Amino acid sequence: MKSLTIGKLKLKGNLVLAPMSDVTNLPFRLLSKKYGVSLVFSEMTSSEAVVRNNPKSIERGFTCNDERPMGIQLMGSIPENMARSAHFLQGRYRPELIDVNFGCPAQEVTKNGCGSGLLKKPELIGKIMEQLSQTLDIPLTAKMRVLDDPGETLKIARIIEKAGAHAITVHGRTQKQGYSGRSDLDIIRSIKKGLSIPVIANGDICDEKSAGHVLEYTECDGLMIGRAAIGYPYIFRRISHYLDKGEILPEQEKCERLGDFFEYVALCQNYDLLSFNDLKLNAQWFTRGMEDAKKTRVEINKTQNIDSIMKIIYGLDDASQINSCKINEKQWKLK
Repeated sequence: MKSLTIGKLKLKGNLVLAPMSDVTNLPFRLLSKKYGVSLVFSEMTSSEAVVRNNPKSIERGFTCNDERPMGIQLMGSIPENMARSAHFLQGRYRPELIDVNFGCPAQEVTKNGCGSGLLKKPELIGKIMEQLSQTLDIPLTAKMRVLDDPGETLKIARIIEKAGAHAITVHGRTQKQGYSGRSDLDIIRSIKKGLSIPVIANGDICDEKSAGHVLEYTECDGLMIGRAAIGYPYIFRRISHYLDKGEILPEQEKCERLGDFFEYVALCQNYDLLSFNDLKLNAQWFTRGMEDAKKTRVEINKTQNIDSIMKIIYGLDDASQINSCKINEKQWKLK
């Protein structure tokens, strides 16, 4: 697996965990690091909320040494406030880099002129990146979506590069597509050829073979993986092994996947991040694709507390299967 250098940050590999709201909290990032991801990102953080001193938004940057290197992704449309929030978060959490979101297609984000909504304002994108590059002493990156016009997409990518970005991630779908249709690898490839900074490809990377294809076809420097990793951080080990050896690893056993969920719970406890709503989502994500997954999902949806969720998960495997994978139920028991 190739290494990736972003400014002064030298990574051991070139696989990146995408920032995802309600997914990439510290426990999930730590699980992804366990399986070999090279760089992780916080959930997307609103610069306006940070400037207003919103505790929930500020705490999205909460980190620990075991997940380093990590980046914080910022969202916003006011250059001065983007710079103020980035300076504050850099001082508080010491991330290895700051990333700017020009790609989120969610209506609640774009209606405020943020995320992929900024692609309509190339000059403002340039001002935001310039303000940040003058404020920070750590690498600055950006993530963007493509436009229908490949030439206009490349133009914006070049504005981002000229304004001081050390790398750029390109999701090959338009804002209108959302997460439907196919990622346009041709546009990603053209951006890679048109820039001198590292380009990271994102979109439609769901397994080893798609990862290898995207990397080879676009000739990008790295891959960012998002939805395929939800509830399945083991995907990073599978992809890295394939890129290194050309071999496909066997799927995790059921008890190993449950072990990852139990470890997620333990990490949430350890960092005081355990909550019912979060655990309810993750219980469904980590059991996706298992036998009777639909029935399990229905049962989890009916739960009213954490203990009832854990009872359902423990009921999926008997003790002998769990013990065979060196998972000790008592170790994960809720306090």
